[in-house]
Amino acid sequence: MAGGAFVLEGGGGGRSYEGGVTAFVIITCIVAAMGGLLFGYDLGISGGVTSMEEFLTKFFPQVESQMQKAKHDTAYCKFDNQMLQLFTSSLYLAALVASFMASVITRKHGRKVSMFIGGLAFLIGALFNAFAVNVAMLIIGRLLLGVGVGFANQSTPVYLSEMAPAKIRGALNIGFQMAITIGILVANLINYGTSKMAQHGWRVSLGLAAVPAVVMVIGSFILPDTPNSMLERGKNEEAKQMLKKIRGADNVDHEFQDLIDAVEAAKKVEYPWKNIMESRYRPALIFCSAIPFFQQITGINVIMFYAPVLFKTLGFGDDAALMSAVITGVVNMLSTFVSIYAVDRYGRRLLFLEGGIQMFICQLLVGSFIGARFGTTGTGTLTPATADWILAFICVYVAGFAWSWGPLGWLVPSEICPLEIRPAGQAINVSVNMFFTFLIGQFFLTMLCHMKFGLFYFFASMVAIMTVFIYFLLPETKGVPIEEMGRVWKQHWFWKKYIPDDAIIGGHDDDNNTN
Repeated sequence: MAGGAFVLEGGGGGRSYEGGVTAFVIITCIVAAMGGLLFGYDLGISGGVTSMEEFLTKFFPQVESQMQKAKHDTAYCKFDNQMLQLFTSSLYLAALVASFMASVITRKHGRKVSMFIGGLAFLIGALFNAFAVNVAMLIIGRLLLGVGVGFANQSTPVYLSEMAPAKIRGALNIGFQMAITIGILVANLINYGTSKMAQHGWRVSLGLAAVPAVVMVIGSFILPDTPNSMLERGKNEEAKQMLKKIRGADNVDHEFQDLIDAVEAAKKVEYPWKNIMESRYRPALIFCSAIPFFQQITGINVIMFYAPVLFKTLGFGDDAALMSAVITGVVNMLSTFVSIYAVDRYGRRLLFLEGGIQMFICQLLVGSFIGARFGTTGTGTLTPATADWILAFICVYVAGFAWSWGPLGWLVPSEICPLEIRPAGQAINVSVNMFFTFLIGQFFLTMLCHMKFGLFYFFASMVAIMTVFIYFLLPETKGVPIEEMGRVWKQHWFWKKYIPDDAIIGGHDDDNNTN
């Protein structure tokens, strides 16, 4: 397709640019998306490790005694231990803090530098965990992993959005989510294998986190800078040459001029954290805060963090619990392909809404099945048929997330912020995501102990609220060049009152229905 013009498809009033989809940009985006492996591997590995008896005996012996007591007490409270949950959640607290540092570095020194720092910190953290001899080493390692995740999640989605042509920006950006799902699946498979080892299986599981870290570090050296990043640092001619290369066309004057205009506007903004509070950026601020909040409050990381723990809580055997986590990991990865196929064909809104309805129904059904078998006392057993139904509905729930809120939770915030507030917007997105990931990781097992099966009803109600939120307030952003996103907000029934006329780049305006 390189060399020809393409026409933007619906969803907004963007102009067409010369060029198309080149092999160079696809390969570049695939390599960059591997940054998602860091996040995905950690999401998948921690739940499996925390269900391994050797790991629990060495670092959390009190949990072992709780599990024995739970055989005669309530199943809901088997793993309710704050230090065990801190092992999982501490990473995301560190990622929250790191994301703010990463936003400054990403803007001043480019996206690649942030990706390098993220990979290096993750590598060191993996080694700390693999050779840990006490809980302190584990937590230090997790904090370093968190720094890596914070930097990677700050820089990679922005890098992908800036490199990809608007027509397929969604599909290429979702490569980041695909890498996350691959990381989760690989981690689940490794946990299943290392659980068979006579000893030190948990060390192997935690130490292999170094592999995606090395990929990230190498990638940061071989990837080119984005034209946006080059322009921010005054490398105009290099930026134009890079734009020609990634678009596969010599005539990129229109797009290049739009990028220059955006960079000039961004240079006038000395304090992006202050400016993002202005009314003209209100839609970006709201969605960069609300989308990551809702993404976590779906309850997905209950499955991603604690799938083996959750399945053991419900009475699955050790092997069955780990294999069930593998099954959900496979569903997660395969379902992400649906999003890659559909996001630039049918748009963001359709996937958000369908996925929300699907997750809502499944959370209600899972909660009802667990409630019917364990009630409020937490005593009872699962029949094989009931266990199969619970696993099936969890898989359908994971599928709904994987083609909607999973990838779109990273894509939409990365594509709606103009350049002058983009690092701040992405930092808010990552920090809100990490903060609520921390809360879920730290308190889920405690919430399960106290709310019992009602916890799944709580998550279902949150899914219902966020689906209504998307229906009324999110316009379609499919096919709109990032620097022209102000046009979309200006046409929306609610957000138009916040957007001044001078916020729209270009002189023409289209009458597209954005809601």
